[in-house]
Amino acid sequence: MNGTEGNAEQPGPAERSHRSSVSSVGARAADVLVYLADDTVLPLAVENLPSLSAHELHRAVREVLQLPDIALDAFALWLVSPLLEVQLKPKHQPYRLGRQWPELLLRFSDASDDDVAMDEPSLQFRRNVFFPKRRELQIHDEEVLRLLYEEAKGNVLAARYPCDVEDCEALGALVCRVQLGPYQAGQPTACALREKLDSFLPAHLCKRGHGLFAAFRGRGAKAATGEQGLLNAYCRVKEAVGTDGERGASLSPHYRAYLLKSHELPFYGCAFFHGEVDKPAQGFLHRGGRKPVAVAISLEGVHVIDSREKHVLLGLRFQELSWDHTSPEEEESVLWLEFDGDNEGTPVNKLLKIYSKQAELMSGLIEYCIELNQTSEPAAPQENVPGPAAGSPPPPAQRPQLRRQGSVVCSRLQHLSTIDYVEEGQQIKRVKPKRTTSFFSRQLSTGQGSYTVVQPTDGLEQG
Repeated sequence: MNGTEGNAEQPGPAERSHRSSVSSVGARAADVLVYLADDTVLPLAVENLPSLSAHELHRAVREVLQLPDIALDAFALWLVSPLLEVQLKPKHQPYRLGRQWPELLLRFSDASDDDVAMDEPSLQFRRNVFFPKRRELQIHDEEVLRLLYEEAKGNVLAARYPCDVEDCEALGALVCRVQLGPYQAGQPTACALREKLDSFLPAHLCKRGHGLFAAFRGRGAKAATGEQGLLNAYCRVKEAVGTDGERGASLSPHYRAYLLKSHELPFYGCAFFHGEVDKPAQGFLHRGGRKPVAVAISLEGVHVIDSREKHVLLGLRFQELSWDHTSPEEEESVLWLEFDGDNEGTPVNKLLKIYSKQAELMSGLIEYCIELNQTSEPAAPQENVPGPAAGSPPPPAQRPQLRRQGSVVCSRLQHLSTIDYVEEGQQIKRVKPKRTTSFFSRQLSTGQGSYTVVQPTDGLEQG
C-alpha cells in the first residue's frame, strides 16, 4: 500500500482516475473497468467478481492486451484514488478491498469524514514497484515499453518525479518525437510548441512570469524553460536505423530512450506516500510549522520530496539509513529516518521525523525492499570476485556527486529540521555530539554500506 502526493498543476495518476470503483459491482457477470497508464479504459467482462483475485484479473488484462510473459512481473494492479494508492498482491480480491476502502482511508489517511464518504478508487494497471530497472532494459515488446513510457511520462508531467530543466527538455523532446514524428527543419516552430507546451513539460515549467518579481519565482530550478529549449532538444533526437540501413517506423527505440533517461532519476519506479516534516525554526520567534512532503520509496532507497517546491529534501540509499516507526497507539504516527551528518563539522547522527498515518506502510515497504534486494542479489563469494587490474584506481566507496550543483534531485538538509543527538546511558541529548551508537536497530545488514554504526556499550539494550 502506498499513499500518493496529489498535484493541482498537472493531473497525476490518482487525480486522473477518480472515476469508478469495483465496490458497486454484484456477483453476476459484469464489466470491470481497468485504467491503463495512458488513461485509456479497458472493460473486462468477468464472472463472480467478489471472489476474483488480482492474479486472475491481471491475467485477463494481459490476454486482452496480448502482452508477453514479462508483463506478469513488470506490472501490477492498483487501487488508486486521490487519497490513497494500493498495489495489490496476487492473492488480494479487488472487490473486497473496494468495499473496505473507507476503512483503509480512516486508517491510512487524514481525510475528513466527508472526503472519505465521497472517495472512490479506480482499478489501474501500472508498473510493479518491485520490478528492477535492470530488467526493464531487457524488454523488447513495444506495447510493454509503451505502457512503461506512458507511466513515466505521466509522473514527469505531474512533477511527481522532480526533474532539472535540462532533463525536462531532453524528456520532452522524446515525447515530441513520439507524438509529432521525426524532426524536420521549420516543422514545428517554437510558436506551435508553445500552444501545447504542457504536453511535453511539467506545468510549473510552462508558466510565464509577468512583472518585476517573475524572475524570482523559480521552483528549485532555474527560470521556467521555454519552447525554444524544447525545440533545440527535439532537433537533437537521434533516429534509430535498422539493419538494412533504413530508418524504421517502430517507436520502441524512443520509448526505451525515455525510460533510460528516466532511470537517471533516483526515485524512478517508486511508491509514493503522504507525509509532513518540521520546518526549520525561522525568525526572531523561531517559528517553524510543518511542510507537506511526498515520501518516495523504491528498491534503491528513500527520497523525501517537497510537494510544493518540486525538489528533493533528502535522498538516502538503504545502506545509508536506519529507520523505525511509531504507531498511533503509542503516540502520533511517525516514520523515523536516521542517517549520518555533521554539526558544525563534527560527525553526528541525524534523526528526521516524518509525520504520516502511512508510517506503518512505509516502514513495511522499506523492510520488504531490503529483504528483496538481499534475496535477489546475494553477495558473491570473496574468492570469485576479481581484483582491480594493476594500476587501476580503486572503486569509489560512495555514489558519485551529482553533476549539477543545485539540482532538484540533490538533498536540501538546510530545509529540514532534524535532531542531532548523542546517547549517554539511557539519555538522548540534543547536543553537539561525538560519534555515538545508532538509535535504531533496523537497518540494512551489509558490509558494503556507507552508514556508520558504532556498537552499543554494555549498558545499552541491543535490538
